[in-house]
Amino acid sequence: MASKTSSSSTDLQTRQISKPATDISMRHTLSPRPMMPGNPYLPMPATVTEIIPETANIKTLRVVLEDDERMRDFKFQPGQVGQISVFGVGEATFVINSPPSQKAYLQFSVMRAGEVTAAIHKLSPGDKVGVRAPLGNHFPWQEWKGKSLFLVGGGIGMAPIRTIMLHLLEQKGDYGKISLLYGARSPRDMAYAYEMPAWLDNPDLDATFCIDQPFDGWSHKVGLIPNILLELKPNPQNCVAVLCGPPIMIKFTVQALEKLGFPPESIVTTLEKRMKCGIGICGRCNIGGRYVCVDGPVFTWKQLQELPPEI
Repeated sequence: MASKTSSSSTDLQTRQISKPATDISMRHTLSPRPMMPGNPYLPMPATVTEIIPETANIKTLRVVLEDDERMRDFKFQPGQVGQISVFGVGEATFVINSPPSQKAYLQFSVMRAGEVTAAIHKLSPGDKVGVRAPLGNHFPWQEWKGKSLFLVGGGIGMAPIRTIMLHLLEQKGDYGKISLLYGARSPRDMAYAYEMPAWLDNPDLDATFCIDQPFDGWSHKVGLIPNILLELKPNPQNCVAVLCGPPIMIKFTVQALEKLGFPPESIVTTLEKRMKCGIGICGRCNIGGRYVCVDGPVFTWKQLQELPPEI
């Protein structure tokens, strides 16, 4: 649920071949694969330094690359992802949800949903993992300068929203109003709850929180994200809406945004499903003429409308 360039001084830095110039070509032309130096499948060794329990099924990992020079020079853009590998088990894709300005560690939030994520949830500080990153494109934050941003996160979808939100707030002078709508089933399902008071107190951020059903002690909004969105009525003029979350939430939130007058090119979301190799080789994430791992995970709604309906 991530604009089209990635930057890194690691061995995984990519050099893109020229891409088709128009959105209509997304229907017919295969995306060019990146050309990488060295072995693109070889992960960088890293150490888990901290694990933060978020919810009953979400944990946040902070990891540090073992090569000090690589860690010092590591660069990425908000919205880019990485492959985390548990040796002997496998690897899976997660957004880097620390902001690029955070140089002490890389942060990934992991929802337990399968064999690899279950193994990640069993990790402890000091354990070794592999990291292949950065991968994919990123949020086109430079193109948004001078505009307002309305950010919408649902459940674990708050992970990529957190990254771009913190990055935008660090450069608030370049943007208009920055708003956040974050929702989950209940307060117990909200990641980063320990950060929410600071978000509410931040004068540069208009934050709204909601849950699906009433809950004892909850003092914020109650209702589904699309309904709360229609209640808030963000102004679509010179505004970009960025949303990440479960597919069903994306579907109805997009409908709400369109009802409010947001054009497809001003709605940005991410697709992260089906990624495997991360470099456009295995074809697992192929949709029409595009690879989610190369052309995504960030897409405008206009771009997604040009793809086959299998998404």
